[in-house]
Amino acid sequence: MNNYVLTVSCKTTRGIVAAISGFLAEKGCNIIDSSQFDDLDTGKFFMRVSFLSEEGAERPALLEGFKPIAGRFEMEWEIFDTDERMKVLLMVSRFGHCLNDLLYRWKIGALPIDIVGVVSNHFDYQKQVVNNDIPFHHIKVTKENKPQAEAQLLDLVEQSGTELIVLARYMQVLSDSLCRKMSGKIINIHHSFLPSFKGANPYKQAYTRGVKLIGATAHYVTADLDEGPILEQDTVRITHAQSADDYVSLGRDVESQVLARAIHAHIHHRTFINGNRTVVFPPSPGSYASERMG
Repeated sequence: MNNYVLTVSCKTTRGIVAAISGFLAEKGCNIIDSSQFDDLDTGKFFMRVSFLSEEGAERPALLEGFKPIAGRFEMEWEIFDTDERMKVLLMVSRFGHCLNDLLYRWKIGALPIDIVGVVSNHFDYQKQVVNNDIPFHHIKVTKENKPQAEAQLLDLVEQSGTELIVLARYMQVLSDSLCRKMSGKIINIHHSFLPSFKGANPYKQAYTRGVKLIGATAHYVTADLDEGPILEQDTVRITHAQSADDYVSLGRDVESQVLARAIHAHIHHRTFINGNRTVVFPPSPGSYASERMG
């Protein structure tokens, strides 16, 4: 039996859930998990349904059969085959903690993605990436060659079939055109000290000010730097006895965990962009172990 995920967003109205469940029952499908949310402020409805095709209905037939319902409710929707791994391109500069964490999770099967390559503007992690049998692409970025470098990146995205770009501490700003082209398909991670501690050494600035909480934020990338819809956040407490180096170490740990959780939610189609915010459905209690990663 094939396992599929149906995602739906549309204006909220009566009959949506009944229409979806009725369609799936008619096609011989059994719903194994369902999450929904009505945003009363925006009047939008969001739903994610995981189901088994128990009588052999395959994705093309399900897509075609669902079109009349989608048209009636003016839905944005998709049906995903859970056996198909998302193609992900990782990008990194000189801080490798997030990259190392993602490669480890991928290697042990806790992050079920197809890593199509790693892009960097430096060579620091070339050997490590190649040793994992992953293509490494060095794209040097300067003020003078930035348009050419981004064109090279776009070619790589298209040739590799990239479905998600992850900025695993990639320290170059992407252009507005790339952000629009890949809207909802680029995830970034950074510390949560913005806007108070900008620029170099934010952890040192936080230490000097006696900050008691260190946090990290993962968000979708938009043309507004570090202001895209937030996917995941977390914090860790700090005491007066900890040093500036401790701040950095703890910060890197929380950044790695938050980024991994954000990617996990995205690749399992649990995320929806809702204006400047996101709807992120939690993994179901009965889902497989990698959906319960912490």
